[in-house]
Amino acid sequence: MNSITQLAHIHDFLHEVEGLKKLLRHSWLSNGRQESVAEHTWRMALMGLVIYKELDFKVDIEKVLKMILIHDLAEVYAGDSWAFGDIPANKHEQEFAALKKLTKDLPEYTAKEFIELWHEFEARVTPEAKFAVALDKLEVLIQHNEADIRSWDEKEYDFNYSYAYDKVEFSRTLRIFRDLILEETIEKIEKEI
Repeated sequence: MNSITQLAHIHDFLHEVEGLKKLLRHSWLSNGRQESVAEHTWRMALMGLVIYKELDFKVDIEKVLKMILIHDLAEVYAGDSWAFGDIPANKHEQEFAALKKLTKDLPEYTAKEFIELWHEFEARVTPEAKFAVALDKLEVLIQHNEADIRSWDEKEYDFNYSYAYDKVEFSRTLRIFRDLILEETIEKIEKEI
């Protein structure tokens, strides 16, 4: 049975991670409001659930979903780095330190699992990590396509044409999905300009 202290630490952790609901990303929603990190994570998880059975390789979807939920937790303290912004040279170290700080009072087995899954995501070697990373990048592109083109930075035009192809090259299914997003980008630009 869990101790009151463990549950109190879990309760505190849940308050801390509310920061992801408040932390805004570069992306804008179709209604003109900036997207939060938590909203990005939610759609990544949903994408994983609706795409994983279509993949040309097998993944442990439970592990993928855990990775997705954990991959941006460190941003509560480390902040969000935009894909084409200035990314700190020590981003990985900053995020790892932030994740350790965030999970320090969780039950040891939970903190260990979170850190291991975060490292696996960052290493991008296992099928689950590769899939989760691809979803992370593809979700960004979908969100850009949903946003009003007036919210696009000048760099986003080239970005939307070329971003994430290196993250989907290992999977025919994900390459096709990326091409569908590119078609949507082209249609959006032609329609808006």
